[in-house]
Amino acid sequence: MKKLTYIILGFIIGAVLTYYFCPRPVEMQTSETKIVKPNGVISIDKAKELNNNWTDYRQAAVDSAAQKQGRKKDDRSVFWSIEDIENYLVYAKNQTDSLGYDMSGIRIYLGVYGENAGQLKKNLTTMFIVPTISKQLAQASMNPMNMGLQNGGDCPECSPLNAGSGGNGGYPQ
Repeated sequence: MKKLTYIILGFIIGAVLTYYFCPRPVEMQTSETKIVKPNGVISIDKAKELNNNWTDYRQAAVDSAAQKQGRKKDDRSVFWSIEDIENYLVYAKNQTDSLGYDMSGIRIYLGVYGENAGQLKKNLTTMFIVPTISKQLAQASMNPMNMGLQNGGDCPECSPLNAGSGGNGGYPQ
C-alpha cells in the first residue's frame, strides 16, 4: 500500500510540473495586448499636407513619364492587404532568422517595372518592401542594397515583397 501511495504522489507531482513547465499554445494563454503608438505616426492634416506637396512638386514630372507610355497617370500609391503584410512579416522574420540575422524592421523602395513588364505595368511606378537586419553585414559586398549598417541595413539574401495593387488617386482630402 505504501508503494502505491508513492506512485500516486509521483503522478500528481509529475502532472503539476508538466502543467507549469510545458509550453502551451498562444491561444490558451490569457494576456492583454499592449497597444503602443509607433514612432512616426502623423496627424491626418500632416498626411494631407505631404500628399499635396507631392502633387505640387512631383506629379507633373511623374505623370509626364507615364504619358510617354500612353497612360494618363502613373501610380502614386500601392496597396497590400493586412493579411499579406502580416504574412510577409512572419515570412521575412523566419527567413532572416534562418540566415542568422536579426530582423530590425522593413524598408520600402520605389521602383519602375520597365519595358518588359507587359502592357498593364510597362514603365509604371511600383513599391517593394525589404526586411532590414541588425547584424553587421560585410562591407565589401557588391550588392547595392547592402548598406553595411549595424542596425537597419537591408537583408541581402531575403526575398522582397512586391505585387501590391497600384493606385493613382491622392490621399483623401
